[in-house]
Order: sequence, then structure tokens, then C-alpha cells
Amino acid sequence: MKTKELVNKVLEGDILSIARATRYVEDELKGYKSFLKKIEPYTGKAHIIGITGFPGAGKSTLIKCLVQEYLNLEKKVSVIAVDPTSLSGGAFLGDRVRMQIHGLDPFDKRLYIRSMASRGNFGGLSKSTKDVVKILDAAGYEKIFVETVGAGQNDVDIMNLAHSLIVVVNPGMGDVQTLKGGIMEIANLYVINKADYPEAAKTEGEIKSFVSMLSKKGWEPRIYKTEAYQNKGIKELVSGIEEHHKSEPPHR
Repeated sequence: MKTKELVNKVLEGDILSIARATRYVEDELKGYKSFLKKIEPYTGKAHIIGITGFPGAGKSTLIKCLVQEYLNLEKKVSVIAVDPTSLSGGAFLGDRVRMQIHGLDPFDKRLYIRSMASRGNFGGLSKSTKDVVKILDAAGYEKIFVETVGAGQNDVDIMNLAHSLIVVVNPGMGDVQTLKGGIMEIANLYVINKADYPEAAKTEGEIKSFVSMLSKKGWEPRIYKTEAYQNKGIKELVSGIEEHHKSEPPHR
């Protein structure tokens, strides 16, 4: 397929063409820079929502619930899930499998999910994540979720990509003060997932204390409690995400 034809198909939201373009960019095939240059004028409209946090916090399950809620609100949604790299060079965990939305046709243009291998890149994202976001933006996806590897304190590259940034934590995760040098400082919204655990209240208190010491202008980070497996707290979180989005200056 010629570059011009691929660009047109992506702009039309054709799922197979979006997948082809994503692979084209990920593998840095001949002409991919020209392709990106051609779609650039059609980008800048999407709301990019970053999801990061510590391994085992339930990020993927939380995103699945958020995706379903936004679909219910008739939004066009996409997910980029950055996974550790397997020995074959592919995405090891395969979030595409874990996030399949019940009853939704895989070729439905309302939702596109892509697992990307980190390919040894540090910071929680892969080298081509930003370029893939541009493809999805140009394809008309209104909400683009980017889930990071979940590498811990150094998992902060997402702050340079996302408009709204969510840090997901587990109840009883440990002393927040010992974590402040990393991802705990970059959140616009904190989510305590598995909030039915007895340690949730203590963790909420620790985060509140931590937030009070941050010197942030404008938006003050908020804390939400969810039970993603039970789909609890999701509507409230979506409202918080949208409030933050409205508080931000227009996107470049």
C-alpha cells in the first residue's frame, strides 16, 4: 500500500490500516518518517490519558473499566499497553487479550487496542509510543489511554506525553515518603485500586499527607478509590479525569 493511500485509510479509521501503520512505525520501515509527516496536520485533538503505577496494582483491569465507561458515553477510545519485551521481541504480557471488551466486534471502529513491547527502553514506554499516539489521534480516537510497563520509581516518561496522568497504587504499598522521588510526584490523579482491602484508608491518608507537601500550581492532585474487578468507583474517576481535562490549557 502506498503512503498516501495508507494515510487516507488511517484518517478514515480503518482498523487494519491503523494496525499496518502502527507496525510500519514500530519497525521503522522505509518511508515511515514521511508517513508521520503526512498525518501530523491531523493530530492534536485527542485527550491522552496516561496510566502508570507499581506492578500488580491492577492497571489493566482499571483501564478496561474506564474504556467501557467511555464507550458508554459514546466516545471513540484506543489503548496503547506497553509491556515488557519477550525473548522473541514481542509484548510479553499481551494486554490486548486481557482487555477485550465483552460483546464488541474486534473490527468495531470505536475501540482499538495495541500491545507494544518496550524493547529495552527505560522509562516505562517504548521508543515509538509517541508516534503511535499520533496515528491514533489522526484516526479520530478521542480518548487515548497509554499504560506504561509499571517499572516503579523511574517509570516517568509518560509525564511528557499524557495530558492527564493517573498513578495507580495498591493499599498498603509501603511508606509513600520513600517513593516520592519517582512516579508519586507526577500524578494529576491518584487511584487506590482494590479499595476494599483493609489498608486502603491508611494509604489514602498517606497520599493526602504527601500531596499537601507538593508545590503544585493550578490543579491539585485528587485521590480516588476503586474496586476495578467490581466496577466500583469508575464513574467518579471518569468525572475526575474530565474535570482535569477541562482545567488544562488547550493542547498543542
